[in-house]
Amino acid sequence: MEKRLEAFEKMLCAVQETYRTTCEKMEAQKAAGRVNSATYRQLMGTKMMYQNMLSMYQIYGLLEEK
Repeated sequence: MEKRLEAFEKMLCAVQETYRTTCEKMEAQKAAGRVNSATYRQLMGTKMMYQNMLSMYQIYGLLEEK
């Protein structure tokens, strides 16, 4: 059970980090005026996927309240 919890914690950190870096990349694209680029749209899809995962974690009470 400990290994499973440790694996979950690693996954949660990876999801949060990927979400954060994706948002940063989107901001950089936005600052460069590239909101209509394929890269920006791909980043938007990635952001939405990870945002959905984080929402599921929150629904099931797996995220600490900030």
